[in-house]
Amino acid sequence: MKTTIEVPDELYRRAKATAALHGRKLKDLVEEGLRLVLEAPRKTRGQRSLADLMKRARGVVDSGIDDLATNPKHLAGFGRDAGDR
Repeated sequence: MKTTIEVPDELYRRAKATAALHGRKLKDLVEEGLRLVLEAPRKTRGQRSLADLMKRARGVVDSGIDDLATNPKHLAGFGRDAGDR
């Protein structure tokens, strides 16, 4: 099927150059882009927070220390005392 689309001049030039660099036609590049967008999984409603994304990774690294914040030597160089060195 043929269709007409309007794109900004700069985007057209970049797409045309990219297609040429890869030895492809512009129409093939556009088709690939449409397929990537249409076949990508839909985003869930709203953005997920970093905490949600990292939920499964929590506790993966074991430092061997129960709680770093309870031992002052692990906090050396942090906070207002950092500039006193």
